[in-house]
Amino acid sequence: MELKNIRNFSIIAHIDHGKSTLADRMLELTNTIEKRKMMNQVLDDMELEREKGITIKMRPVQMHYTVNDAVSKEKGIDAGLYQLNLIDTPGHIDFSYEVSRALKAVEGCILLVDATQGVQAQTLTTLRMAQETGLTIIPVLSKVDSPLARLDDIKEEMISLLKCDLDDIIETSGKTGQGVETLLQEIIKKVPVPVEEIPASGSFRGLVFDFQYSNHKGVIVYVRVMDGSVKKGDELLFRIAGEKFYALEVGIFTPAEMATQSLGSGQIGYIVTGIKQPGIASVGDTITLHKKPLPELAGYMNPSPVVWASVYPEDADDFELLKQALGKLRLSDSAFSHEEESSGSLGRGFRCGFLGLLHLEIITERLKREFGLDLVIATPSITYEVTLKGGSSGNAVQNSIGNIYSSQIKTDENGKRTVMVYSPALFPDHGQYESVREPWVKLSIITPLDYTGSIYQLLYDHEAELKDTVSFGDGRAQLIIDMPLRELMRNFFDELKSISSGYASLSYEFNGMRDADVTRMDILVAEEPVEAFTRVVSSRRVEEEGKKAVERLKEVLPRQLFVTKMQAKAYGRIIASESLSAMRKDVTGYLYGGDVSRKKKLLEKQKKGKKKMQERSKGAVNIPHEVFLKMMRNSD
Repeated sequence: MELKNIRNFSIIAHIDHGKSTLADRMLELTNTIEKRKMMNQVLDDMELEREKGITIKMRPVQMHYTVNDAVSKEKGIDAGLYQLNLIDTPGHIDFSYEVSRALKAVEGCILLVDATQGVQAQTLTTLRMAQETGLTIIPVLSKVDSPLARLDDIKEEMISLLKCDLDDIIETSGKTGQGVETLLQEIIKKVPVPVEEIPASGSFRGLVFDFQYSNHKGVIVYVRVMDGSVKKGDELLFRIAGEKFYALEVGIFTPAEMATQSLGSGQIGYIVTGIKQPGIASVGDTITLHKKPLPELAGYMNPSPVVWASVYPEDADDFELLKQALGKLRLSDSAFSHEEESSGSLGRGFRCGFLGLLHLEIITERLKREFGLDLVIATPSITYEVTLKGGSSGNAVQNSIGNIYSSQIKTDENGKRTVMVYSPALFPDHGQYESVREPWVKLSIITPLDYTGSIYQLLYDHEAELKDTVSFGDGRAQLIIDMPLRELMRNFFDELKSISSGYASLSYEFNGMRDADVTRMDILVAEEPVEAFTRVVSSRRVEEEGKKAVERLKEVLPRQLFVTKMQAKAYGRIIASESLSAMRKDVTGYLYGGDVSRKKKLLEKQKKGKKKMQERSKGAVNIPHEVFLKMMRNSD
């Protein structure tokens, strides 16, 4: 295929705006998939994607479309066979790293907007990414056949957003196929032809934008060929990793993998490396010929996790299985990270970093389904930057939060020592630090004006700052907000959807670190702190959170043979307390008569025994594993 007949593009859209359905119609129209094999959401082949109705992983696919002489004259494009390489991308903000990688491998993108809902907050985020990458953007309306479609209003929004003409907006329907052929013709006309950076080099260079692992084939890298060509048997080199290998197979996506003779410049496909060691292949690396290497490409920035959670196997014997599962999952999702840690109450596990709460939910659900693991997921937390007190008290703080930080404490030019604390259990006690800084995010909320009053109250409850309000002129407004990431994680998105009847949409991005008014809250059982229940909470809400925690623990903790105290502790004092009554054994059940003093004597003896047991058994409460599960998941 000649370079001039290749087009590479992606589709960006908000969740449920019809992206997967539009891709289905494209595959049908180009005869990429036989009609008898066609099904809904054909590119979303993961069980979780179909169950939740969202795209989680990007999926490349190659299509072919023929432009006849009549279309050539009408559209002003050359007649002939064209190769269209589509990379389908997720719509949720938690998977924005997937989107950013896909956009680096294409020259154009379709901005798909639901004609019944209009531009959403996450649409603006992905659009900005595409514009910063320098892609050609084709505006498209979906669901135009719906009786609820507001074509004129939504077109005005898109014209204002993109500074385009009315005639540039293409009307489509994934349900009926309306406008899909016109869209394919516009892609051929408007998306730029791929350009070789180093033409006639006699070598090969490709950008790794994704990869997966096969037990039989090893690592399979997804590449966009930038220069030259590659074929089976070529000796290749990972430029960053410095590892050489032979191409065991090259091919394209149809969308299933299909081996070909070679991959040429401008094409998107895969290379089977045969490498089975972890840590060699990486997203953003450059593959080139070993004997005639070309300079490495710019690649991608490493994603920064914003949410942390500890993952432990319910059965300690499954630790190695969990380790292997995380390593394999890391090969198909390079946006999450993990490292080993241990807990006195939960045993050995892993501290994992995620790009958001949905990302966390998807990864843990895949661990359970794909690897058959039963897991304990600790309460998600964020990273705090803690400035330690100097002098001897500083040394005491270092000892109190553990030797794990001994190599991570940084000292600035003024002698102040700071450390990044990722676990609530390692957060220093109140009075042992000078200050704390926490991550903030910049939120964009698009909502109907009728719900703004309720949203303002919600923002106050979550310590947010309203920075700007922009009216869209169609009964909707965009709210620009700064908020602590800690508060965004505290069920903010669910509450927003609830008070706006599901009409509000949200996107966010990291917005630096700010001073935080937070404290560590410990949960004590029989006057001994339980590390797994420790949390970092807002100072203004610490008593409310403490009360909720001990009440919840009272519901789920089994009764002991003595009265069990459950207390929440912060600021060096008890802020909430509950007691669980002792389990009562009927010591007089076998008596069938006689003097009442016999019963009193046995009851008094039982009372003294329980008092003695309680004095000896402080801190010896055995907390069953399911209690940790219920406390961390906050479920019955």
